[in-house]
Order: sequence, then C-alpha cells, then structure tokens
Amino acid sequence: MLATGTDLLARDGAAVAAITTYTLESTRAIVLAAERVGRPVMLQAGASSFGAVGREPLAAAALAAARASSVPVGVHLDHSRSVEEIEACIALGYSSVMIDGSHEEYEANVAVTRRVVELAHAAGVWVEAELGALAGDEDASSTTDHEAGAMTDPDQAADFVARTGVDALAVAIGNVHGFTPRPVRLDLGRLREIAAATPVPLVLHGASGLPDEDLLGAVELGVVKVNVNAELRRAHIGALRADVGDDVRKLQQLAVEAMATVAAQKIELLSGRS
Repeated sequence: MLATGTDLLARDGAAVAAITTYTLESTRAIVLAAERVGRPVMLQAGASSFGAVGREPLAAAALAAARASSVPVGVHLDHSRSVEEIEACIALGYSSVMIDGSHEEYEANVAVTRRVVELAHAAGVWVEAELGALAGDEDASSTTDHEAGAMTDPDQAADFVARTGVDALAVAIGNVHGFTPRPVRLDLGRLREIAAATPVPLVLHGASGLPDEDLLGAVELGVVKVNVNAELRRAHIGALRADVGDDVRKLQQLAVEAMATVAAQKIELLSGRS
C-alpha cells in the first residue's frame, strides 16, 4: 500500500529504511524485502536515478509496486535541488520529497525550503530538508577518505524547522555518503542536542559502512529514517557478474534476490528486532 502521510516516521524506537532504486529490479527487491520482514519501507530516487531510465517510467514502477505491496511503502524524491523537479514528482504521485538546499547560504536554504513546503503541503505531500553538509557521492562509493562536512548546529536547526515548517530534517553529524576506506563515526552527542532542540523527525544519510552500534545509537536518539544505497549497489553489480549465458531472466532473478537479501538485513536491523 502506498503510504501517503508521515506515519512511516513514527518515533517508536525504530527507523524506516529509505532505499534508493535505479531500476525495476531494485524496485522489486526493496519491496520484496519489506514484505519478507513485515516492515514498512521507502522507495526513493533522485535526479541521478532518473538519468538512465527516465523519471516517469521509474516513478510509475515505484508507485505501482507501492500500491501492490502488502506493507506500507512510501515513494520519496531524494536530494533534489530543483523546485521544478519537485513539482513534477508531486504531480506524478510521490508521497514525499526532499529539497536539498544545504549547498546554499543559510537564508537561501530557508527560503527555498519554505517555498517547497508550501507547494508540497498543498498537495498533501510531506517534505524533508537538509541542514549541514555531507561529503561524498550518494551514487558512488569513495576510494579516498572524506572529512566530514559542516555539521548541523542544534540552535540553527531549531530556527530552520520553525521558519520552514519542514516535516523531517536530515542532519550532518559526521556521516559521509557512500563507503569509505575507513569507517566514519557519528557525533551522537551532537545528535542528542539536535533532537532536543527540534520537534521534527530526524533523518540520517550516509549510513553505509557505519558500525551497527552507531547506527542503532542514532535511532535511539531520534533518527527515524535512514538512507540506504551503497550496499544494494554492490549486491546488484555483484549479481550482474554471474555467468548465466544469455539468460536475461536468470540474471534479473539473481539481481533481485541479491538486493532483497541485503535490503531485508537493513530493514530488520533498523526495526529494532534484530
């Protein structure tokens, strides 16, 4: 079923996995994993996901998979810097969107986020924004160590949420997009301060490769949405290396199963039941 509200972000001691999809196979794998675990999930894609197959086809597949699922599935636009892209995805039926103004000066971030909140809420769509800066590339792992970007300031986060009306806030607490040669560690003390200063659910990007204790510690402190990407990319690419001759269907099945296995592990971990 398509989850159209913020119910997926309930603070129940667990977090929802928001997993990036690029293809029909990854869309199928993510929903299959959620059904196997019996937990909600979020299918998310951004402009980089749309590049190869097109925005409308990928969105149509995600929305159809969500509506046919036996568990709640949100369909989320990730890391968009374009108001026009956000409007297009809302028109397609996305249940939530992320406006990423973190690269802008603070006041510009506030202004664009507030604009997106107004247009999205008018359509019944909830909004995630980001404050702080994450190093790395959400679509590719790094072969070099990245220093953490500018971390989210708790007082500024409180001001940002109050002035924008955003529904969820992605925070920078030492997290980095993609796998890195050395594991990064989260500033959980800073996260505790942000959670105390802001009334909205918190989101963690760049969770790939984090020690489980850091990840679960973040969930305990108020993170209710965790983005997952790199692990599925690796599983997908690994499956595509299988020697199956010219049997495309077999290759698709292997890819779906490989990604579903990884996705189920992440969903289970974040559920608080593992």
